[in-house]
Amino acid sequence: MTGDELSRTFAALADPTRRAILARLADGEATVTELAEPFAMSLPAISKHLKVLERAGLITRGQHAQWRPCRLDAAPLGPASDWLDRYRKFWEGRFDRLDEHLHRIQKKEGDQ
Repeated sequence: MTGDELSRTFAALADPTRRAILARLADGEATVTELAEPFAMSLPAISKHLKVLERAGLITRGQHAQWRPCRLDAAPLGPASDWLDRYRKFWEGRFDRLDEHLHRIQKKEGDQ
């Protein structure tokens, strides 16, 4: 995945409406109308969100007669998760060192 693809993925995930749409699509395909139901926004506004998700490769849209279902494509989330994982390991190491330090302080206070 190129840096631009990673940027598109994170940009798409930056919006809470788009994250909610992805969460809904994790349960199965849905139409634009179905995806719009829980939001207080117009169908064109939802369509704009879907275009962002589609450009990021996070959803695909099919066509069966008049029905245009949207489907989750989680593949771009893999490289994003890998990128984040490096920082998760960094912070876990920091928290482990902090935990050790706190235990030393508690032991020292208990010895007094």
